Amino acid sequence: MPKRTFRVDLSDAGIRLDVFLSHRIKELTRSQLQKKMGLNLAKVCGIPRKSSFRLSEEDLIEFDFEFPEKASLLPENIPLKILYEDDHVIVLEKPSGVVVHPGAGRRSETLVNALLYHFPGIGKVGPAERPGIVHRLDKETSGLMVVARSEKAHSELQRQFKQRMVEKIYLGLVWGKISKQKGTISWAVGRHVKHGERMSVKTKKPRSAETHFGVVRRYQGYTYLEIKPVTGRTHQIRVHFAASGHPIVGDSRYGKRKVKKSCSRLFLHANHLGFFHPESHERMDFLSPLPDDLEKFLERLL
Repeated sequence: MPKRTFRVDLSDAGIRLDVFLSHRIKELTRSQLQKKMGLNLAKVCGIPRKSSFRLSEEDLIEFDFEFPEKASLLPENIPLKILYEDDHVIVLEKPSGVVVHPGAGRRSETLVNALLYHFPGIGKVGPAERPGIVHRLDKETSGLMVVARSEKAHSELQRQFKQRMVEKIYLGLVWGKISKQKGTISWAVGRHVKHGERMSVKTKKPRSAETHFGVVRRYQGYTYLEIKPVTGRTHQIRVHFAASGHPIVGDSRYGKRKVKKSCSRLFLHANHLGFFHPESHERMDFLSPLPDDLEKFLERLL
């Protein structure tokens, strides 16, 4: 039986064993890991430990399990809303509720499965598990994405994202009144000190994060914003506004509130995307209007 070993560093000291392993073993979900740990398959410094065991710095973790080989991703005839396409890139609108690429516990009904059906050649671009993907949107977030159709485009777009040359602007509705017309949130973001499956400004391993915003309109109890993230940390926008006391409306993970006028989903939409074409180097900008369901929610606030 193959064995995987891990050494705990200071930044992970104090977190649960199952949380630690779930961040490193993507083949299994956290619940599947917990079941395997019940069979004494996880040892810390040579001693079998339960999933709730708290780790210390320099602990040596051994996990014995026969990992199944990953099945090839299957193309699926899922409709795509394409705004632009050529031999190098695809620009599309991702609807809310769609996962971008397969992960633990999900191998189908993702954006990647749809891309493989409509653009079969994309399966050879980039990593096998996320072909063509150079950036992501959360499952609940709707809006614009660019996808690479060639290795050159994949490499060049990744460079642009890394060097912060890509412009991304979101429309979001937050709870409460923000009095400033413009502002910047620059709290570092990382894994939560206790709940490792969540991101937070309370973290032992902070990574710089910066989000600009401007007020579009104020409603009774809400503020409608234009949001521009400078960095691209996981859940950055949602974490930043939740930590500021103004969580995104409809955010069940970071800012759930019970009110009469509830939004059916996360009120966050990527409405502007700008980048340089990887072949021609021409500046390309795309706009996506606010979806009907979010527009109708705003109308209810008048």
